[in-house]
Amino acid sequence: MAEILLGVTGGAAAFKAVSLASLLRRSGHTVNCILTGAAAEFITPTQLSAVSGTPCFTDLFSSRPTVFIPHIALTDNVDLMVVAPATAHFLARAAHGLADDLLTSAFLACAAPVLIAPAMNTRMWNNPAVQASVEILSSRGIRFAGPVSGKLACGTAGDGRMMEPADIAGICHEMLESGGAG
Repeated sequence: MAEILLGVTGGAAAFKAVSLASLLRRSGHTVNCILTGAAAEFITPTQLSAVSGTPCFTDLFSSRPTVFIPHIALTDNVDLMVVAPATAHFLARAAHGLADDLLTSAFLACAAPVLIAPAMNTRMWNNPAVQASVEILSSRGIRFAGPVSGKLACGTAGDGRMMEPADIAGICHEMLESGGAG
C-alpha cells in the first residue's frame, strides 16, 4: 500500500482529519501526520497518532533523534500528500513558497502528488486573494477536493465546507491508482 502524508491546518473542520486518517489507515496505507500549531487548538497530536498508528509531527525542528530533518524525512518516500483541512492562510503560504513551519516546509519538499481539501467561510473562499492562490496551486498540478456547499461552522451555509472524509479518501485512492494529480 501507499505512504500518505496528511497535513492538518487550523480550522473548525480539523476534526474531520481524524476520520480521514483513520479511513486511510484502514485501507492499508501508512499515514504520517503533521499538525500545525493552529490545528492543535482544535484536535490533538494524540488523536491523530491513535488513529494513524504513527507519531504525529508538530515542529519543524524535531526533538526525535531518529528524525533529524522532519520535513525531508517525512517526504522522502511519500506517495501522496494531503492537506485537510486547508485554510486560506495555508493556501497563500503554499502558493507563494513560504516555508515557516513543518507543514509548509514539507509541502515545498514534497515531490509526490498533492491533494488539498480547503475549508473556510464562504466569503473567505470567494475572496480574490484566495482564488488567486488556488489558481497558482492548480497551475502547478496541485489537485483540489472541494470545498463543497453546505452548513459552515459560523452558522451560515454556502461554499467553503470541507468535503467529507470518505469522499476525500476516495479521491486519494483514485490519485494513487492513477499515479498522480490527474
